[in-house]
Amino acid sequence: FLGITFLGIGLWAWNEKGVLSNISSITDLGGFDPVWLFLVVGGVMFILGFAGCIGALRENTFLLKFFSVFLGIIFFLELTAGVLAFVFKDWIKDQLYFFINNNIRAYRDDIDLQNLIDFTQEYWQCCGAFGADDWNLNIYFNCTDSNASRERCGVPFSCCTKDPAEDVINTQCGYDARQKPEVDQQIVIYTKGCVPQFEKWLQDNLTIVAGIFIGIALLQIFGICLAQNLVSDIEAVRASW
Repeated sequence: FLGITFLGIGLWAWNEKGVLSNISSITDLGGFDPVWLFLVVGGVMFILGFAGCIGALRENTFLLKFFSVFLGIIFFLELTAGVLAFVFKDWIKDQLYFFINNNIRAYRDDIDLQNLIDFTQEYWQCCGAFGADDWNLNIYFNCTDSNASRERCGVPFSCCTKDPAEDVINTQCGYDARQKPEVDQQIVIYTKGCVPQFEKWLQDNLTIVAGIFIGIALLQIFGICLAQNLVSDIEAVRASW
């Protein structure tokens, strides 16, 4: 049911953006569409939930084996990704830098992507991939003379330092922020990039993050063992007929 809910949210979001009426628009977005997260996660959850639940209720060994194999593949991919991320840390950092900058270019192309970037910058108190000047990649915020936008040489409001006394968000707080000297910029906006801030957050919360991943891994192993035990019991009963 949770998988269906995620799928429904994803399809509703695409319908609101007109993607369902023009499927080709999926490729028009230069950056990452967050709706894909809902669709992929929802699809995987639904397939796993359906195979495991119906397989157990109907004592269907094919569905149970599919459930355990599918879950095992996911566990193996997660383990491989974790090892590769540890071994190729610099490469991962470069890919993260490329990913963030690619989405900075497409900041205004999709409202969901825009909200995701704003949330990331506000949560980690950062601006751009490695600094506020990364916003030169966006056609609305770059500092070139040919840019007629009012946001020229500025940054999105999510880069601005927050005043606790302000209840209403000032969406124009980043205007002309990068035209100021660097010392003055630090008063108005976050000058640290999101990649270094993410690394710092990961180091500060390493125990919690590791605990979450270990917990997920144990749940997956437990699910595989339960499915295989049930398959063995079913096959043993059938063999005695």
